This record gives sequence, C-alpha cells and structure tokens, in this order.
Amino acid sequence: MDDELFEPPNDGTWELDTTHLSRPVSWFTRAPLVAGFPRGFAEGLSRYGLMLGRYDVAVIGGFMYAQTVPFGAGGSATPEQMQARVATSARAFAERFWREDLARWDEVVKPAAVAAHLAVQAVDPAALPDEELAAHVGRCRDHLEAMIELHHRYSAPSLMATGDFLAGAAEWTGATAGELMGLLRGTSAISTGFATTELDGLADVVAASDTARAVLDSPDDPQAKLDALAADPDAGAATREYLDAVRHRSIGYDVGDPCAGELPAMLVGAIRAAVATRKTEADDADAALTAIRGRVPAEHLAEFDDRLHEARLANRLRDERATYSDGWAVGLARRALLEAGRRLTARGALADPEHAVDTDAAELAALLRGEPGPTAQEVAERFRRRTTRTVDDAPATIGPPPPPPPPIEELPEPARRATLAVGAAMVNLFGVPDTANSPTVLRGLAVNAGVYEGAARLVADGTDFDRVQPGDVLVTRMTSPYFTVVLPLLGAIVTDRGGQLSHAAIVAREYGIPGVVGTRDATRLIPDGARVRVDGRTGEVRLLG
Repeated sequence: MDDELFEPPNDGTWELDTTHLSRPVSWFTRAPLVAGFPRGFAEGLSRYGLMLGRYDVAVIGGFMYAQTVPFGAGGSATPEQMQARVATSARAFAERFWREDLARWDEVVKPAAVAAHLAVQAVDPAALPDEELAAHVGRCRDHLEAMIELHHRYSAPSLMATGDFLAGAAEWTGATAGELMGLLRGTSAISTGFATTELDGLADVVAASDTARAVLDSPDDPQAKLDALAADPDAGAATREYLDAVRHRSIGYDVGDPCAGELPAMLVGAIRAAVATRKTEADDADAALTAIRGRVPAEHLAEFDDRLHEARLANRLRDERATYSDGWAVGLARRALLEAGRRLTARGALADPEHAVDTDAAELAALLRGEPGPTAQEVAERFRRRTTRTVDDAPATIGPPPPPPPPIEELPEPARRATLAVGAAMVNLFGVPDTANSPTVLRGLAVNAGVYEGAARLVADGTDFDRVQPGDVLVTRMTSPYFTVVLPLLGAIVTDRGGQLSHAAIVAREYGIPGVVGTRDATRLIPDGARVRVDGRTGEVRLLG
C-alpha cells in the first residue's frame, strides 16, 4: 500500500470522500473500513431492493474514496433478478420496512451492540501482558470492522423514509430541503449528545453545590478540575457517571481522532456551559408545519402527512446507528492502541505512543511480541503524512467520468419511487451549493433559523476541540455524529461540506442553534478567533472583524 500513488483498484470512477474524513485514513482503520463499510451498505441496499447495488470504498493515496455500482452493472444480474429487485422495492414501501428495522434495532441490535462494547471496555489494556495485549488489539480490530458494518447496514433504513418525504414534499410544495427538514426537529434526541442525560444531571448538581461551583471556577488546569469534581462530596457521583459515559467515545471516525476523555478542557467547558444554559425548545413548529401544509395540493395532502409521519418516526436512526456502533468501537480501539504505543515507545520500537494508530493490527501485534515489523522511522513517516495532508491534497475523482443514470421515466414505478428517495437523500447528504463567496461574506445552506454573533473557532481535527470556548462558532470542514459532546459550548455551526441531512445540520436543528453548512470555503476564509455573524435563516456567514 503506497500513499504516494493515487492508483485505483479498478477502472471505474472513484470519488474522494470529503464527508467522513478530512485527512488520510490511519493504517489501523483501513482494513476494517474497506471490509466493513461496503458489506454493510450492500446488505441494506439489497433489503430495500434499490437500483444502487453497491457502495464500495477504497483507500487510494492514503485517502478514502467511494465508488457507486448500479445493481446489475455489466450484465451481472439476470432479468429475473432485476424483476425480483424491483418487487422487493415495492414491498419495502408497501410494508414500510424501516418500521420493522427500527423495532429490531431497539429490541435486538442496539442492546447487542452495547453489550459487545461493554465486553471490550471491561478489559483494561494497561493490565494485560504483552501477548494478551496483542490479542486484545486484534479483538478491537475485529470489533471495529463489525461495528462499521453495522453502521452502514442501517444506512438505507435510516434514510429511506426521510428521502421519500423530501422527494415528495419538495415536488408538492416547492419548499426547500431546509424548510422540510425543520419539520423533523425534536425527533432525534441522540443528536443533542450521547451523554445528554448524564450531563444535564451533573449540571443540576453543580448548580446546587457551592463546593462544586468553586471547583469549576477555580484556576486549576482542566484535568485537575475533573479530578476534583469526581471527588467532590456533592457532585462526585454525577461527575463520574458523566465521565464514564464519554471518556471512551471517539469524536471522529478514525482511531487517529482523540476520545472525549483525552480533551479535559473541552469537557470542563461543556460542564460549565451546561450549568449556565439549557437547550432551547423548538419554537413555531406548529406554525411552520401549517404554512408548508398549506402549500400542498389537496390530492397529495394525506400522502404528505403520511410521509412526514414516517420520516419523523425513522429520523433518530440516522445518528443512533453511528453512536451505538463504530463511534464507540473507534474509541475502544484507540485506548488499546495508545497502551501498546506507550510500551513500544519505551522500548524504542516507536517514536511516540500516538504513532501506534499508523500500524495495522498484525504489525502492532508483531512489535509487541518482539517480532519483525515496521521500523519506528517508517511508522513516524506514515504518521507525518497522515497528519500533514488534507483532502485538498487529493484529486476529487479518479478514473473516467461516471455514466449518467438511466432516465427516471424508464424505471418501473416501485423502483422510481425508491430511486427518487435515494436521490433526495444523497443530494441532501453531500450536495454543496454553487454560490459565490467573498473574503467577508460566505453563503451556504441555512440550518435552523436564528442569528448568532460570536468568535469563530477553527477545528481542523479532533485535537482542536480542546480550544473551543463557550459561545464559540464552530467552523470546520465537516462533523461526525460523535462530536456532540462539544455541543453545549457552541453558539452556532459553520461547515465547508454537507447538506441538510449532514450530521452538522441535524445537530444544529436538534440543539436549537443557528447553522450554515456547505459553504465550501469557511475554513479557508474565516480566521480563527474572528468575530462572525451566522444567519441560520438566509444561509449567510459574515466576517465582522
């Protein structure tokens, strides 16, 4: 595997993924990602009878690339198989497969995933002899692959009802995707943070305790504050419960990203912000729904209401599937890798514990056993290349231009509806508006009406979250569903990438803060610390000085 070469694994079209990772993929994450991602996607696509047959991923030049493969491409499906696929698509809508999938998620899949995480988490890597630690690293690698597969197995059920609603409602009303997605606000509690209950409980305790507030306001360093809060007679139990819920959760998609427990300043800031403020409740929701329903032709009103109901029902699965799958598994793998890295650095086999994330599981196990493996210099060079490059250094596409999709009119009706739903979902996941930006005014997609002025905090990767202060405007390329631990600190969100179904848009709506996504240039044009005005109604971000 050569990170210097952008050579694709086949002759098809590969598109650079700028939504999940802004930097190259760590060496440890590559194999689980490339194996688990397409396997999970293919299962979900097949279940819903979609004309998109596969969504493959590859690491090319160190970066994540994706390739869409239509079902039956190159004559790989017989006419009978195509007919069966279309029939499955018809059943998916008639029987509302997402309801069955959601019930199974709640009753079987999510509890099993949590149990699997807790089983891995119960093992303390620091207490293991080298041989057992090597085996544990392998277990973490397998667990990560399984959880990446799980995440993407639920991609189709998490998006079909929403995409179906957007496709129909946009046609009937002419409303923007932002207006329509606003009708789903309040239906995805997980999007306001995976430890919201624990944080709110801790904030209540701290607010009522003189000693805990004194700790929080002390000049001590952030880790000392957390330790003192955990030992405080009033707030200790609530603090420990909150820290246990977040410490092993990654705030990104890759083991190269830190876990929340590694960012004590961010956690202290989140606690302080939660004590001082509370999330806003949805306002004017009824008025917005009434206004949009008033634009629906009478003959489509019942279907509009039905599709909206289904989208509201399934919406929470969008972020739940990530939070309870690879978001947790990434953090647990990182914990094991850093322990291995500390031991290997002490022996001179690595130059820094952080470099362990840029070995694969087999290499790391060999080094722990004293067997031949990559040198410290080789791994250090991998780490350097991963942490000094961004998606701006990679070609947007590799291979020939993709062929145009078949005209929607040529598809049978069940496949047509499913294709429109998938198209609406994909456009609103990844679509970035083609608008003109100036050095002082940027435009993107408006998320969650409201206007906010504050200091811009540029976040290039997870380590930057420790610099976020209460009231800051988060300015970043993209967000993962796991960064919600920092939400209590934020006044607004601005991103380069992503549409109305991006995680940044969802959490801004659910948390009730203004957001503008898909500006393309925010991280390039907005200096860190600059004062900005974010207009979540017009989609405009203005530099004030």
